Amino acid sequence: MSGALPSDLPVVDHHVHLAASGEGVAAVRRFAAAGGTHLFLTTQDYERRPPLSRDDYVAQYDETERLARVAQSEAGVTVYVVLAPYPVDLAAQSEHLGLEAAVALQRDALELAGARVAEQRAVALGEVGRCHFPVAEPVAQAGGDVFRHALEVARDVGCPAVVHSEDLDAAGYEGLAALAAQVGLPPSHVVKHYDRAGTPAAARAGVTASYLARREVVAKVRTEPGPWFLETDFLDDPARPGAVLDVTTVPRRAVAIAGQGAEAIERLRVPFVDSLREVYGLVPSVARAGSR
Repeated sequence: MSGALPSDLPVVDHHVHLAASGEGVAAVRRFAAAGGTHLFLTTQDYERRPPLSRDDYVAQYDETERLARVAQSEAGVTVYVVLAPYPVDLAAQSEHLGLEAAVALQRDALELAGARVAEQRAVALGEVGRCHFPVAEPVAQAGGDVFRHALEVARDVGCPAVVHSEDLDAAGYEGLAALAAQVGLPPSHVVKHYDRAGTPAAARAGVTASYLARREVVAKVRTEPGPWFLETDFLDDPARPGAVLDVTTVPRRAVAIAGQGAEAIERLRVPFVDSLREVYGLVPSVARAGSR
């Protein structure tokens, strides 16, 4: 069963990638046609190689902002930009530049992203974190130091940090919360991207989850107290169409939930309204024509 979405209810995908080499704005049009109104656009390595200089990161961030402007103007959605050096790149950068120079580049790119947040060109640092696969111990240790610096930059500019990491259990979430506390960043401003287990609030130590919007995960977390988000991690990769989830997934889940009645619709305000206000200080608004 499905139902109409209230005219004032935003439908928000918390984690999307776009690329000029993929669908680009056409994917955002599909998102809007399915009922989506707002999305968070997270930067990526558009050249399919790790950036090796500050200029590479400037070009990457500029491209993310350009994609956001085009999506907003041509698809009529609100796009929030999220910028940071991808943490996994440290391993490849260390091979090209040496570990010390790679760490310096990551730190510089984090500060560049933080400056754009301060200029209101982006709303968060992301993805930040650590490699989710085995790397040499010096790289792993350096990655931990870079991650700590990312949280410090987020603290200094007053924005959330969207975390890329391995899957986390309760102990992993506690570790994230402890690291945030060490640098003075509220744990709710640490957002664990790609939670595909539906980790309940009681096991997250105050850290915010961005849940992968698989049907079974959404069913599990719908009654969880906020803050939390839904995401597709849409990659916009022609070699992997629709991966990780298609960009229409969050709107389709919202429409299905809306068909279950007024109480279910009110629960959608947790990820789509209340959590944006609590974590990002954003007040999303929408007037959906033809809906109640």
